[in-house]
Amino acid sequence: MTTDASTTAAPYGTPETPRVAVRGEARLEFDPEIARIGVVVSARGTDRRGALDDLTRRNSAVLDLIKSYGEPVEKLETGAFSITPELTRHGRGERVRSYHGRVHITAELSDFTTLGELTTRLADLELTRVDGPWWALRPDSPAHGEARRQAVLEAVQRAREYADALGARLSALVELADLGAESATPYDVGAPGGAMRMAAFASAAPESAPALDLEPQRQTVYAQVNARFTMTPPVL
Repeated sequence: MTTDASTTAAPYGTPETPRVAVRGEARLEFDPEIARIGVVVSARGTDRRGALDDLTRRNSAVLDLIKSYGEPVEKLETGAFSITPELTRHGRGERVRSYHGRVHITAELSDFTTLGELTTRLADLELTRVDGPWWALRPDSPAHGEARRQAVLEAVQRAREYADALGARLSALVELADLGAESATPYDVGAPGGAMRMAAFASAAPESAPALDLEPQRQTVYAQVNARFTMTPPVL
C-alpha cells in the first residue's frame, strides 16, 4: 500500500520531502468605524438631597441630549455613580462641609459629523466633562479578515521564493498557525492623536457653540501567521 509522502514525512522534513517554515505578516490601515466618548456629570452642594437632585437633573439632561441624536448613537451606557461627603478639616468634631456627586456615561457613535456637534453641546452643559473621542473598528469589521488574508498571502509568497531559490516548488501546506489580528489602538486613552479632552464648568451659553471639526484617526490592523510547507527536492 502506498502512502502520501507529505503525511509520512518526519516533522523536520526529509531530503525527499523538505519542509520550509515561514512567517507571514500584514499591517494595514483603515478608517475608523465607531468613536466612543466619555461624559462625567457632576454636582456639588451643602445638602445631600440637593446635590442628588442637581445630579439627577443634569444626568437626565445629558441622556436626553445624547438620545435625541437617534440612530448614530449605537450604544449608551451609564457606568459608575458616586455621592461623596467632604468633611471639614478644622474643629474638634467631623462635620460634612459639602457633598460631591458624579455619574459616568459612555456613548458610542458611528456618524462622526454628529459626533463633533454632540461633543460640543455636551461640553456646553453645566458641570459636565467630556473625554475622547476614542476611535476604533468594530470587532466584526471586515478589516480584520482582510489583514489575515494578506498575512497568509505573504506567507505563501515568502515560502515560494525560498523554494524557487533552491530550484524547487511548493507541494503541500503542512501547518498554518494564526497568531491573531487586532487593532493596534482599540479605545486606548493614551493613543497618540486619538484623544480629545474638553471641560465645561459653567451654564450653557445663550447661543450654541459651533460643532467641533474632528479628524478621525486611522486604525492599524495587524495580523501574523506561521506557515509550514513541504516542497519538492531542491536542485543543488
